[in-house]
Amino acid sequence: MANNVNITPLHDRVIVKPAAAEEKTAGGIIIPDTAKEKPQRGTVVAAGPGKKDEPMTVKSGDTVLYGKYAGTEISVEGNDYLIMRESDILAIV
Repeated sequence: MANNVNITPLHDRVIVKPAAAEEKTAGGIIIPDTAKEKPQRGTVVAAGPGKKDEPMTVKSGDTVLYGKYAGTEISVEGNDYLIMRESDILAIV
């Protein structure tokens, strides 16, 4: 994968690169920046080793769905990422 991050998440944390927000609706209407919704889909860039009794189920490269307010936004080398617990991930797509 081309996204190499110099951060290693600990325990059950994952680093997710959020997908881009939708620019147009299905009908072709352009959405202004103020009305764009925060994406709830992204790609796992790095995953920690997991907890002692619980191995990780997601791995680097997985496309995942997560909650609307999940994670903490971080910026590394000019790129925006979310760092969150594996339990904040709702599904692997």
